[in-house]
Amino acid sequence: MTAVDAAPAPALGRDRRFRTFWIGQTISAFGDRVSELALPLIAVSLLAATPVQVSVLTALIWLPNLLGLFLGAWVDQRTHKRRLLIIADLARAAVLLSLPVAYVVGAITLTQLYLVALLTGAGAVLFALGQQAFFVALVPRSAYVDANSKLSVSRSLSFIAGPAVGGGLVQALSAPVAILVDAVSFLASALLLRRIPVTESPPPPRETSTLGLVREGLVLVLRHPVLRAALGCTTTVNFFTFIAAALLVLYANRELHLSPGAIGVAFGVGALGGLAGAALAPRLSRAIGLGRTAMIGVVVFPAPLALTALIAGPTWAKVAMLAAIELVSSLGVMLMDVNLNALLMAVTPDDARGRRAGAYSAVNYGIRPLGALVGGALGTTLGLRPALVVAGVGGMLAVLWLLASPVRHIRTLDTAAP
Repeated sequence: MTAVDAAPAPALGRDRRFRTFWIGQTISAFGDRVSELALPLIAVSLLAATPVQVSVLTALIWLPNLLGLFLGAWVDQRTHKRRLLIIADLARAAVLLSLPVAYVVGAITLTQLYLVALLTGAGAVLFALGQQAFFVALVPRSAYVDANSKLSVSRSLSFIAGPAVGGGLVQALSAPVAILVDAVSFLASALLLRRIPVTESPPPPRETSTLGLVREGLVLVLRHPVLRAALGCTTTVNFFTFIAAALLVLYANRELHLSPGAIGVAFGVGALGGLAGAALAPRLSRAIGLGRTAMIGVVVFPAPLALTALIAGPTWAKVAMLAAIELVSSLGVMLMDVNLNALLMAVTPDDARGRRAGAYSAVNYGIRPLGALVGGALGTTLGLRPALVVAGVGGMLAVLWLLASPVRHIRTLDTAAP
């Protein structure tokens, strides 16, 4: 029996610590869906933002990932990773609360929106880097795929209900007030994390400087054949899909003339594909192999984005077409994420998780601001529809990284040596 063939689901289901962590991340994910819709809508509807200004807002959310190189090395030297996760949650809650307060007193500005995007992005980076070590303290290696699948199911459910609820809240309460939901979700996540008992081993004695640790993280990612291929693949797909991410809400609102509620319904229905993908990923990886499943996801994720340029007709048809495109795309992203995330965890040495994640995210997520800015430029010069076609076609090229690497031959985590 292989690591992937093992049946860790019952053990994870009975594990109180993992269950608590899972619940906290589920609540936080639902709150995030509200903000992802509300932030650009504040810019578009309240502040009359241009395509370039909306793309800058998207870019600022991901810009702090460039700090991952140094932050990951710093996180590796911290014993109490859970404390870092709680600090990140509380900081993001406080920053988000500033938006409804400013709205109530009539002082909300694009500059504040930019600062909120930047600071919440920084909190997300700190949480993601600390979560790497925290995750492996909770989950045995044999359950990595299953645990990632469970977390991805929750994420997919949040994409199903979150946008619809978020769109309704935005319409009923206004976008800034709806942000309160996300702030409360971070508070709930922090409270649940405090309830998880975990033994966190102190880091090994520090033998090199911070710059030395940063270099080790980069060398590990760039020299390891699996990590290098995964990084090239996800960086490419992130660049092109963030061309679309920077423009999609603006496109749906201004060119398709859809209301916030209709946009939320389309995204919510489309996210059913993510739920199916998260549930299907472990089974498909057992049937055809982990690497091949990830490769299918890499193609299916960006390909439908090119079809958004063809959306036309009455409102119901526009909503249905947008939902169908999102459904196929979200199925693909889960097939990619569940398997590649498990693979990254399996091949990373325990004492280098923070700096590996930092180096990886600095490149992988650091490309997203550039993609968003390019999206704004393409949307302004070519138009929104041609820019979305570029995003879909370009994103599919990411699979070439995996085709030319050992990843395509990896069937289970047992064959993915650290």
